[in-house]
Amino acid sequence: MIMKKTIVLASGTFDLLHFGHVKYLEEAKKAGGENAKLIVIVARDKTVEKRKGTKPIMPENQRRALVESLEVVDEAILGYENFDIEMVIEKIKPNIIAVGHDQSGIEKAVKNHVNEKGLDVQIVRIGRFGKTELNSSSKILRKIVERYRR
Repeated sequence: MIMKKTIVLASGTFDLLHFGHVKYLEEAKKAGGENAKLIVIVARDKTVEKRKGTKPIMPENQRRALVESLEVVDEAILGYENFDIEMVIEKIKPNIIAVGHDQSGIEKAVKNHVNEKGLDVQIVRIGRFGKTELNSSSKILRKIVERYRR
């Protein structure tokens, strides 16, 4: 008997791919259990600029390719030009949506949509990894600036 895979959906910018991203994706896939398929939505350049006020350092196609190259990721796709979590959920039909520790706005939008439509989708919040490690793009950028300012 072939078991149906649990589809886990994760999303993010993934600019300057780092250890925190890898741990987030590993934990997201674990949330789906042994037979999980992890699909990752990589934010478009325009979406990042609109949400964060600055363009990402790496272009969207490179960010998507890097994320997809990770062993834990089964598929990485670029998000919609007009970020629409409802369209993403309808297209991918995930069983679980994993949100990162810094994605409270997305978490709220996902919960509202799931509750409104009465969908059977579990929302899982993935915690932050390490306090002193270079576990965020902004920490990495600060360290680079500090090192080369001397």
